[in-house]
Amino acid sequence: MAQPMIEIKNVAKEYRLGAIGGKTLNAEIQSKFAKLRGKDDPNKKLGEKDVEYGKKFMALDGVTFNANEGEAIGIIGHNGAGKSTLLKLISQVTAPSSGEIILRGRVASMLEVGTGFHPELTGRENVYLNGAILGMTKSEIDKKFDEIVEFAEMGKFIDTPVKRYSSGMYVKLAFSVAAHLDSEIMIMDEVLAVGDSKFQNKCLGKMSDEAGSGGRTILYVSHNMSTIQRLCTRVVVLDHGKVVYDGDTAGGVARYLSVNRDDCTRSELENVERNKMCKLGAQMLLATLPDKENNLFLQGGKMRFRLKWKTNKNLMNVVLRVYLNHMTSSPVGFTSVPFGDCKAGNVYESDVELDLNGIVPGSYYIGCEFHEIDSAGTAVWHDYVQNMLQIEILENQQIVLAKADYTNKIPWNHNMWGALRINSELAEHKEVK
Repeated sequence: MAQPMIEIKNVAKEYRLGAIGGKTLNAEIQSKFAKLRGKDDPNKKLGEKDVEYGKKFMALDGVTFNANEGEAIGIIGHNGAGKSTLLKLISQVTAPSSGEIILRGRVASMLEVGTGFHPELTGRENVYLNGAILGMTKSEIDKKFDEIVEFAEMGKFIDTPVKRYSSGMYVKLAFSVAAHLDSEIMIMDEVLAVGDSKFQNKCLGKMSDEAGSGGRTILYVSHNMSTIQRLCTRVVVLDHGKVVYDGDTAGGVARYLSVNRDDCTRSELENVERNKMCKLGAQMLLATLPDKENNLFLQGGKMRFRLKWKTNKNLMNVVLRVYLNHMTSSPVGFTSVPFGDCKAGNVYESDVELDLNGIVPGSYYIGCEFHEIDSAGTAVWHDYVQNMLQIEILENQQIVLAKADYTNKIPWNHNMWGALRINSELAEHKEVK
């Protein structure tokens, strides 16, 4: 059995909080004597609160996992979970406080924009500098140079000092260097988020090819769950410096979205501030995802959404419109549910079942509006809440495999391609008061 390319054995990284030894000797003595006498520190900045300088903080605590040849592993977790610290240890930027990391191969890493680039050198010179850092000879870099420049789309800028590059240009060249120079291990932090969507998809395709037929081991950190699902076959979830999940991608994404998350299946609406145009003849009180412990749904499946609402006046031809908005606030889909005439003072619970077929994986918000068609045929707007519940639609591998290959490489453009009408049905409707 082949040995893993990366072995991480009970790794911990400890830091100390505050500025340690940041004062002159005279200032340190003044502060010490003031503390012994119970006085305020004379060197403390105006408005500065007391800090426990030197208090220990475990950025990583007992992390253990292996990465095999050809694996693309997603490292995910909330901000401060230890993802970037772990990548710095594997890249040998810093050393672990305890534990052991074994690497079997050369490592190419992008930990932040411009890592390993000298601002005064040109793009061409930095390509050779990066190659030398990876242990490659000049002749080896010569063979790859044209491919690097072409992939990065940097032809006319390659002899310009990189200090004049935009952050996107930095990322293009840095990724191209890391992807094309000969290394067995490739490490990518969140840096791809700086590039445009076209180049991001180009990079994801390249990494997928490198991990598959190329046999490279890839560690990829991102908060974009769609790219994690597209690239990675395995996910490691970190939470407060510990590994809380190591397994398949779908399960890892679900675990990440549920870690340290507030109640995402319920939204109180009665006291939400409304637009002044809302008449509130029909008013929303509560939105829930019934029979769900989380807000995760599978692409192509069904979603049941429950709305509790009341009527404050007699209404004719009441219509509920349910919106599905992308997290960028772009409208993706909608459906309408008619309720007919409603008397004042009633409270209802209405379950609407939405068909998620045709909705691509990602983060979405549910929004709702109530309007009434009056005797003149005019729509009267009674209530509207744009983003009441957030849901996550996860990739369904069966659907992905059934698609033509080219569809996996084209991201859905919500702004350009617009909204779609979602199939739905009123699954249950009852008066509760």
